[in-house]
Order: sequence, then structure tokens, then C-alpha cells
Amino acid sequence: MGPENETQISEFLLLGLSEDPELQPLIFGLFLSMYLVTVLGNLLIILATISDSHLHTPMYFFLSNLSFVDICFTSNTIPKMLMNIQTQSKAITYAGCITQMQFFILFAGLDIFLLTVMAYDRFVAICHPLHYMVIMNSQRCGLLVLVSWIMSALHSLLQVLMVLQLSFCTDLEIPHFFCELNHLVHLACSDTFVNEVVMYVAAVLLAGCPLTGLLYSYSKIVSSIHAISSAQGRYKAFSTCASHLSVVSLFYCTSLGVYLSSAVTQNSRYTATASVMYSVVTPMLNPFIYSLRNKDLKSALRRLCEREYMKSSVVLRLKMSP
Repeated sequence: MGPENETQISEFLLLGLSEDPELQPLIFGLFLSMYLVTVLGNLLIILATISDSHLHTPMYFFLSNLSFVDICFTSNTIPKMLMNIQTQSKAITYAGCITQMQFFILFAGLDIFLLTVMAYDRFVAICHPLHYMVIMNSQRCGLLVLVSWIMSALHSLLQVLMVLQLSFCTDLEIPHFFCELNHLVHLACSDTFVNEVVMYVAAVLLAGCPLTGLLYSYSKIVSSIHAISSAQGRYKAFSTCASHLSVVSLFYCTSLGVYLSSAVTQNSRYTATASVMYSVVTPMLNPFIYSLRNKDLKSALRRLCEREYMKSSVVLRLKMSP
């Protein structure tokens, strides 16, 4: 497209999930509820992990990091969507759009890396139980999380720098409820070949390699569980990784489903609706999956609630006393 059609843009328009005015209050209420549940559920896991000494183990250290990332993941997109519905505006500034895209890539990458690290933790715990505390020492756990942050940050920075090289024309409507990388690249009127190559190569490397690690870890875990002679021992070993396996399956199945469906269908609105599954629903369900299947975490949450109730009761009595 010729340079005469290019313009110095100041904002994009986020079309959201639907342009039907009658659906906006329903969408607002639904997403506000899911956002509050996500923040509260993941925050409770973080507080329980910090406050309970029984949960000061590598598995819960990684889980609290995952909960923090999930809070940030949803906070990057949903508040802006809710604000646009409330103000009846679809606009997002150019800088705001680029920033939102960068943090979305960052936290999505962190989700993938942390889930892989957690699979490695379960692999060591089940396949090498006698060496678990030596292998998964605090220094190694901290290093694994740090490397996850660095890799995700470098990837998001690379994608942002590539997008900043693009020129955009007069069509600035994004058929999504947040600034998604693929949609931004397709809006550009300059050559996007290099961007698409970098985008797909990065997707294969940063999603394919962790997925390979996950599959390898769980193949070894399954083999070790089958080698256990007693049924009770097999159940106990499987129960330690069942929650994580559920979360991994939910995240990868919904993510792959969205991107495979987007390759088949040209309906961008359908893709945007389907992306709600991995960007909103999965972070919301993670606390429930971990707490419902984990006795230690349920006990820690119960103790945390009891302590807070006792504190509030004492404060209330002191205020009421003369």
C-alpha cells in the first residue's frame, strides 16, 4: 500500500466481544464477576502460601508465582475492557495498546514457563524422591523463576520492537477486547513478512519446547506411578500432580483450540470470544482446581480464614468496649 495512505496514529479501536448495546450490561457484569473471583482466588493462594509454614515448599513457591502471574494476566486486559463498556468508548491509545500487548505476551509466556517448571518439580518429586530437596533447593527454585521472567521479558520486548517498525493506515479497528499481537500485525499496511516469521518461530520455540518438556516429564511420571506396587501408593503419587495436570490441560487445550480455529475460520469475533477461555476462564479456575484437590492447601486456607476472623472479632470487641 502506498505511503500516502499511511498516517501517524494516536489510537486504536477495540471492538470487544459484541457491538450489540443490549449485551453490554451482561458482558460487563460477567467479566467483572470473573475478574473479582480471579483476583480473590489467586490472592488467597498467595496469602495462604506465605502465612503457612507447611506450604514453604518448592511446589507451593511455584504455585504462588503462578497465582501472581494470573492476577497480572487478567489485570492487563479486563479493567480496560470494563472501562470501555462503562464509558461507551472503544478507544485505546497507541502507547496503551503497545503496552497492553507487551504485558499480555509477557504474562502468557510466564504462564507457559511456570507450568513447565511445575511439571519438572513433580517429575523430580515422584521419580527422584530421595534427592528431591537437594535438587529442588531454594537457589535452584529462585533461578528457575528468574530465568522464566527473563525469557518472557526478552520475547515480549522482541515482539514490541518488531511491531514498532510497522506503519498503520486508516483501518484501526481491532476485532478483539484487547490488543492482540496477531491482530495488530494484520492491521499494518507495511510489509509484515518478517513480523509473521518472527511471530510463528517464537510461538513454536516458546510453546513447543515447554510442551515437549511437559510431555517428557509426565511420561516419566506415569511410568514411575505404574511401577508402584500398592494401589494406595499409586493414588498418593498421582494425587500430587493431578491438579497441575488439570491446569496444564486446560491452558494448552484452550490456547491451541483458539489458534487452530483462527487458522481455519476467518471470523475474528469468534476467535476473540474463544480466547476468553485461556485469557480469563483458565486463570479464574486455577485456584479452584488446586484448592479442591489439595488437602494441604485447603487446610492452610481454612487456618488463614480462621485467623482473620479471630482478628476481626478482637478488633470489633475492642471498639465496642467502653
